[in-house]
Amino acid sequence: MIVNSTEIQNNFGKYLDLAIGQEIVITKNGSPVARLLGMNETISFLSDRLIGLLPPGVDENEAKQERLRRQ
Repeated sequence: MIVNSTEIQNNFGKYLDLAIGQEIVITKNGSPVARLLGMNETISFLSDRLIGLLPPGVDENEAKQERLRRQ
């Protein structure tokens, strides 16, 4: 779901409840600036940071699993 920052400010409680089941992308002046995620979604958020950093041929899911094993 994509929501602008003014809408988030005016209805934060509503979007806080919605974030439990889905990712909410917050925009400012039409550009994405933040994401609101439920607590159960944060592990996949960590793997998002690997995109573009992994060498060619390394599977994103394998890298994520390795990272979770090290924690």
